[in-house]
Amino acid sequence: MLPRVEQVRIDLPNPSRVARERAQRLLERALGPSKVLIAPGEIEAFATDDSNCHGQTPDAVVFAETAADVQATLAVAERTGVPLTPRGAGTGRTGGATTLAGGIVLSLTNMNRIVDIDRQEGIALVEPGVVLADLQRAVELEGWFYPPDPNSAAHCVLGGNVAENAAGPRALKYGPTRDYVLGLDACLMGGQRLGMGRRTKKGVTGYDVTSLVVGSEGTLAVVDRITLRLLPKPEQVITLSAYFQHFEQAAALIAELLAEGVPLSTAEFMDDVTLGVMREAGTPCPAAAKAMLILEVDGHEATCERGALQIQAACERLQALELLVAQGANQRAKLWDARKQMSYAVRRLARHKLSEDVVVPRTALGRLLSGVRELGQRHRVQTLSYGHAGDGNLHVNFLWNEDSEKPRVNAAIDELFRLTIALGGTLSGEHGIGALKAGYLPLEQSPELIALQRDIKRVFDPSGLLNPGKIFPAGHRAC
Repeated sequence: MLPRVEQVRIDLPNPSRVARERAQRLLERALGPSKVLIAPGEIEAFATDDSNCHGQTPDAVVFAETAADVQATLAVAERTGVPLTPRGAGTGRTGGATTLAGGIVLSLTNMNRIVDIDRQEGIALVEPGVVLADLQRAVELEGWFYPPDPNSAAHCVLGGNVAENAAGPRALKYGPTRDYVLGLDACLMGGQRLGMGRRTKKGVTGYDVTSLVVGSEGTLAVVDRITLRLLPKPEQVITLSAYFQHFEQAAALIAELLAEGVPLSTAEFMDDVTLGVMREAGTPCPAAAKAMLILEVDGHEATCERGALQIQAACERLQALELLVAQGANQRAKLWDARKQMSYAVRRLARHKLSEDVVVPRTALGRLLSGVRELGQRHRVQTLSYGHAGDGNLHVNFLWNEDSEKPRVNAAIDELFRLTIALGGTLSGEHGIGALKAGYLPLEQSPELIALQRDIKRVFDPSGLLNPGKIFPAGHRAC
């Protein structure tokens, strides 16, 4: 069984005190003291993100406001040999923004301008600190639509979305963040700034470096401006909720609807424990329900109406307990709010919680759910599952109260990952590898492929100073 990061801290070489103090002085000189935080009582919060991965207290936190600030910070880090961790809103779940080697945290949340929304071309130009929900509202006022919708949309920022290749419920129809990033302006360690990509819908000039940086988890470059592709806003959206006695019925419904070509934009799954959390939060659910699906179709009015009728007919064939259609925007918002708040509501069930993001082929979803139930019973660990069943992306949550339970939790997580790979799946659909899953990468990828990626990392960051300890912890050097 491989160790988990929240159980065994990753120790990376730290720069000397002289180097750290020199970096602090150079940062204040280059940026001004107002943009550099070094007070011991105020920087501890930047050592971790929304995961159980614990970092070392950083030596300084920089609040960049311009691309020049980003360049200057990366130049100081390279010059002094001090590691640097880029940071958005800190909503990541795999430790991607944790400071495993201390050093400098480069916060991008103050770079939060929507620079331009081009209504003619359907393009948005944004800075990395723009909150996703703010962009979505802004483009919809202009008649456009930005589909990626992680459940942290009200808090997460676009720089973090790009770093993690964030997705969300609508990825079933629309795909993840990478599908909407046309171009990036980004800085390498040392401060070199590169413009990559384009503003046009098509383009095949050279290697697709833009797509390489998207999803690289802040280990290759720091993005300071993003060019995004927009879509026309859908004419109509219909949201339905279906309840079942058995999770196998829910899995069968999704398979049947997709086989029939029903234009689902989302298909969200919740198991019986998750439904219990929803009931406690005040969301009514049938007492006999052991599984729930939130289904959505969008597009032209006729297409949506036809899709809703197909869903109704399939639910009747599979003997759903109940099928409800959200009446109006308020009911839709209430239903989705219950789903979006699920991760936070689940935290009330136990003192500790870990959410693992895995993906299997849709045809294997039922076997994954059965396997999760079995491994939870075998290791005596409470589990619950919910997520984006339409594309096989499940969030499996492990809950425990006492430290003495952690070996059983780690054993259950290890088995989950091995089961996922055995079913033809992948270790992460949208949360990334970060620090928490780095030790499991060899389960999915060959030594040759991992070595090639390490070589790419060295081209971008020869000194190994940028977000060290992520994805390939043993291959990074922090000083």
